[in-house]
Amino acid sequence: MNRLILLLLCLASNALTAPANHWPGWLGPNRDGWVKDFTPPKQWPAKLQRNWQVPVGEGYGSPLVVGDRVFLHTRQGEDEVLRCLRLADGSEIWRKTHPTPFKIGGGGEYHGKGPKACPVYADGRLFVMSISGTLSAWDAANGKPLWRRDYRSRFAKNYPFWGASGSPLVDGPRVIAHFGNDKEGVLAALDAKTGRELWTQGNDGTCYSSPFMAAPAGVRQVIEWNHRALVGVDPVTGRKLWDHPFPHLTHNQNMPTPSFHNGRVLLGGENRGLHSIQPILRDGKWTTTTRWSQRGVALDMASTIMNNGHLYGLSHFGRGRFFCVNPKDGKILWQTDGREANHATFLAFPGHVMALTDRGQLHLIAANPKAHQRLASWKVSETPTWTPPVLLPNGQLLIKGKDTLTCWKLSGGN
Repeated sequence: MNRLILLLLCLASNALTAPANHWPGWLGPNRDGWVKDFTPPKQWPAKLQRNWQVPVGEGYGSPLVVGDRVFLHTRQGEDEVLRCLRLADGSEIWRKTHPTPFKIGGGGEYHGKGPKACPVYADGRLFVMSISGTLSAWDAANGKPLWRRDYRSRFAKNYPFWGASGSPLVDGPRVIAHFGNDKEGVLAALDAKTGRELWTQGNDGTCYSSPFMAAPAGVRQVIEWNHRALVGVDPVTGRKLWDHPFPHLTHNQNMPTPSFHNGRVLLGGENRGLHSIQPILRDGKWTTTTRWSQRGVALDMASTIMNNGHLYGLSHFGRGRFFCVNPKDGKILWQTDGREANHATFLAFPGHVMALTDRGQLHLIAANPKAHQRLASWKVSETPTWTPPVLLPNGQLLIKGKDTLTCWKLSGGN
């Protein structure tokens, strides 16, 4: 009996100390792609184990994981679909649809009409940006719609040319998103419970990048890259703190979400290189300065990530080159020969960078600034993979293909 009690206590203790599955939005809790609590195995497998696969529809929004639940926003037919699945087997718990007619802009037909923004989870609610620029809130427990908000009465077109792609950002009682089109728009904060407008800022057009929270000069703020500029905004009042022009030019879109490191914003633009922008607060006034710029690599759609003080990403030069850059001075430490992919999304954990290309290949790269070292590669989808992967502490890996969601299992993990 004593042994049984001891065993039950150990099991209970392990359950309480096991890392929780929590991936609430675009590139994780801090929008930096960092995977917390995952322990790499001593040896990586030659093949991955497929746990389950389910049809879900089109779209590039990342799956969210909260405990034993998976949430996903996609398109099936003329409806956008929000669904909740069991992480264990992919079975459906609830599914909600909403008619969302949409005509994709010329040249974007290949990408389809599925939602491009990633939903976000906070305090029992899901916040979802449709491809047509409508933001809605849903009860995560049962899928009950809570509120819906758009700015169509203010802007003739409520999304950029290829559809809304900026993932909403939750900051305490506020959900923050950019509404509008290529020519005009606003950054807006809405009450997370009711959808009531709290503030709007500016009149700049939107783009395909997503806002994030950071604290340059020790001041917590929203940083976003819109159609015209990189800006810092007070999340409580909506007051613009600083403004660094970096506009969309000709066909060169503003798309990646910038990285942030040691007080600097690392900003890359299509055919416009990579730049280190530092917001500076002096005597109560904000300015910005460019610490370095270089044209050896440039970012099309792929956002970069930091790992152990170095920046990793995919340059669109050479038909796609993985690279590592020193964020202190912009020096390219290494880059591959090219033809890697048109697009890739990245995750980071100790000693490693994980890159999912649009060709369904998952590459494991050593986080080594001295040389490019590919540790493993796996084929994880037969269809294009533009959606960021999700890696959980226990080694489960969620991969969204063109219209399916697959759960793979890595050996190792907690």
